[in-house]
Amino acid sequence: MSELGSRAKPSIKPTVKFGANPSQQTEKYPRPTLALALLMAAVVACGLHALFISGPATRVAAEEQHERTIAEENREVCGRLGISPDTAQFTICSGELAVVRRRQTDRDEAAAMGVL
Repeated sequence: MSELGSRAKPSIKPTVKFGANPSQQTEKYPRPTLALALLMAAVVACGLHALFISGPATRVAAEEQHERTIAEENREVCGRLGISPDTAQFTICSGELAVVRRRQTDRDEAAAMGVL
């Protein structure tokens, strides 16, 4: 037994440390934070696109549609009064309709402010 007792037991050292993945140790930000940052960057990019690219184009299209609508209304109202679009009276009629619209806008704005 002395021969068996004199032998040293080999020491077993673990070569892998559990929970110590080197790729996880070097990450500066955890994955959920990175995903949130990427999502926020995408939202900001979409907002900037809407503000600087789509916004002005949409505004121009809305103004053009507004002008077409007013021209159609002018033709309709002045036409009911027997004034054709290719006459000088049509220009006068359209001008008077513009005055009526402006006054209505003034009344609407005054009502919104509580003046009326």
